[in-house]
Amino acid sequence: MQLQDILFSQGFGTRRVCAGLIQQGLVAIGQGSDAIVLTDGTHDANPEGLHLRVQGRDWQVHAKAYLMLHKPAGTECSQKPSTYPSIYTLLPAPLRQRPSKSAVQGVQAIGRLDQDTTGLLLLSDDGQFIHRMASPKHHLPKVYEVTTKHALEDQQVSRLLAGVVLDDDPRPVAAAACEIVGEAGVSCHLRLTLTQGKYHQVKRMLAAVGNRVEGLHRSRIGALELPADLAPGQWRWLQPEDLSLLKA
Repeated sequence: MQLQDILFSQGFGTRRVCAGLIQQGLVAIGQGSDAIVLTDGTHDANPEGLHLRVQGRDWQVHAKAYLMLHKPAGTECSQKPSTYPSIYTLLPAPLRQRPSKSAVQGVQAIGRLDQDTTGLLLLSDDGQFIHRMASPKHHLPKVYEVTTKHALEDQQVSRLLAGVVLDDDPRPVAAAACEIVGEAGVSCHLRLTLTQGKYHQVKRMLAAVGNRVEGLHRSRIGALELPADLAPGQWRWLQPEDLSLLKA
């Protein structure tokens, strides 16, 4: 694969821009002192596992992008945010500019978290992966750490597990938690697991049983947990073992 095409596939600009970067000596193959500067955009290279240095930035080539992001509070999961900064501003430009067969470029968030909700968010440019992770048919469990205004009573827990109707849905359907962990009647902190993904679902479910969400954090998707060392606003590539956990 020609070097200029590899750069283009990674989101470093149009093919003309990528060819220009190479001609200017701003692209090297390899890492550290072993990196070799190339000025011929037609140079053939194997993209599999290839390491590049582009304008001083180290970059590993990935055919498809699979990412996790620790979403911070005060951000929107939209490329055209209305009030708060977009989560996409937390990513380097190549990830936002990766070419796509669809009308939308770059990686896309898989589902959304409210602007005041924090935690694990997946992003990808692989349409099949996005569909598989987002599809309600797969019942992918998502775990939320919830802080409520009032301690949840046993009766409220039972209603949430049995399913509550969210009245403002166009077609009201009972939404249920598949697991709730916490000290009923004592603590305002609980761990709630859902396999659905309705708009503002956790907040609406708690409101339906007469309580209120004061804090919300997604800690796990499937068997993949948010790493303790991934700070709010940071992202990283999903490793093969991470992808295996999501498929488990």
